[in-house]
Amino acid sequence: MAAAAATVTVSPVAGAAEVIGIHSLEAWTIQIEEANAAKRLVVIDFTASWCPPCRIMAPIFADLAKKFPQAVFLKVDVDELKPIAEQFSVEAMPTFLFMKEGDVKDRVVGAAKDELSAKLGLHAAQ
Repeated sequence: MAAAAATVTVSPVAGAAEVIGIHSLEAWTIQIEEANAAKRLVVIDFTASWCPPCRIMAPIFADLAKKFPQAVFLKVDVDELKPIAEQFSVEAMPTFLFMKEGDVKDRVVGAAKDELSAKLGLHAAQ
């Protein structure tokens, strides 16, 4: 049952109160364009399958997605989609990026769940 909490659900609908796994540049573009058009906060988890802190943060990130359904939560594997990680200068995992209308508003680097939660509360209220 614990493994299910860390499962990434792929959904064609942005912001369905779940984490949306991004597995292609096309999927990335679609999700970002939809979120920008709706002026929604986008929270991106840059992760890697080999990263133990990323695995620790996965269920926390999924729980935050349920608590903040007004935001869009995306998960990007840096090894799978290196161009996106490079575009945002991601150098450590996990890195969480906060974007609104195409602009990076903030970031959290590392498995800092309290900082992630606090910044999410701050940016979701704006």
